[in-house]
Amino acid sequence: MVYEPHEDSFLLLSQLAAYCKGRVLDMGTGSGILALEAAKMSDEVIAVDKDPEAVQQLHELVKQDGLTNVHVLQSDLFQKVHGEFDVIIFNAPYLPEDGEPDMALDGGKFGYELAVKFLRQARGHLAKDGVILLLISTLTNPEMIEKTLRGLAYAYKVIDEEKLAFEKIYVYKITRTD
Repeated sequence: MVYEPHEDSFLLLSQLAAYCKGRVLDMGTGSGILALEAAKMSDEVIAVDKDPEAVQQLHELVKQDGLTNVHVLQSDLFQKVHGEFDVIIFNAPYLPEDGEPDMALDGGKFGYELAVKFLRQARGHLAKDGVILLLISTLTNPEMIEKTLRGLAYAYKVIDEEKLAFEKIYVYKITRTD
């Protein structure tokens, strides 16, 4: 089932106007809400998802709307992604695995493993002056994410946050330090 936008998507969405430009990658696009918004202010958007159903739905929507600057791609993270991007957006699945697997929600055994894998791979695709906008939660273990960011020589800061019933969600702005 395709991930429908919730508070996390809308929090990230509120940051796009300040950062989107040039070539944008929306990793784990789901419904495509972030890719479609980014397309309004960017030259090119690559919307990527592992879920074939999400890819098909967004491809049909892009075609129906005649959006020539949005390209939809099925890929497991950066497996089929090429080139560098000015902005990389990732509303990472961040819940710890709990029973029945759900690729739209599960971030790994402890909730942060997928975000860590993404950060390791993203470095090779982020333009020198590029920005990553990453959404994580207190359920993701922010300390582990920040340790990973420091270890990969990224600079980062929290640019937005929202308190929800059982968690707090954060948007991180991440840049290269080299």
